[in-house]
Amino acid sequence: MDEKLEAKIEYRFKNRDLLKTAVTHTSYANEHRKEGCRHNERLEFLGDAVLEAISSEFLFRKYPDKMEGELSKTRASMVCEPSLAKCARDLGLPAYLRLGKGEEQMGGRSKDSIISDAVEAVIGAIYLDGGFEEAKKFVMNHVLLDLHEEDLFKDEKTKLQEVIQDQKEKVTYRLISEVGPDHDKKFTVAAYVGDEEIGVGTGRTKKAAAQAAALMALSAMKKE
Repeated sequence: MDEKLEAKIEYRFKNRDLLKTAVTHTSYANEHRKEGCRHNERLEFLGDAVLEAISSEFLFRKYPDKMEGELSKTRASMVCEPSLAKCARDLGLPAYLRLGKGEEQMGGRSKDSIISDAVEAVIGAIYLDGGFEEAKKFVMNHVLLDLHEEDLFKDEKTKLQEVIQDQKEKVTYRLISEVGPDHDKKFTVAAYVGDEEIGVGTGRTKKAAAQAAALMALSAMKKE
């Protein structure tokens, strides 16, 4: 398993326990607590920060004339949950996740929230094992690879509305849920055309969740 996954992510670990932890969900760790099994949430926390730094530097250097607001919006859409989930699927990462029996039965391998977190955990693991430059290489090659220049500064909500405009409809967004303490909230927002739900997304802010919902709707439309 380790060598196949390393080949996909194009990085060979010196400490393979880090990779094993990166693909271990809390549900698996809880079922194997007596074995001292560790889950990937701490690596996810670290990887999120490393990813933000790398994507920020990328935008800062590539677009010297863009203002902070534009850069922030673009970064949020680049590294939102659906974008990272797509990256995970492109890498075949879901097949390598260690999930608890219950989570497995509930389709955990197909949940964007779980597989996007695993990508961030892998970034954190690479950072600890090989340093910032190796983490940056992974992010540039696998996370930021499919950026389209002409769409980069057009946020997902704008792109979705442009698509829906052909149908003379307006996209609306509704807050579905808000969970967690004040310092670590997670919002879920759904995008609607009329009464039809066309996409659902989560994020650490309502705006980020709405962008994720728009991206999910766009992804669903492309598949159709």
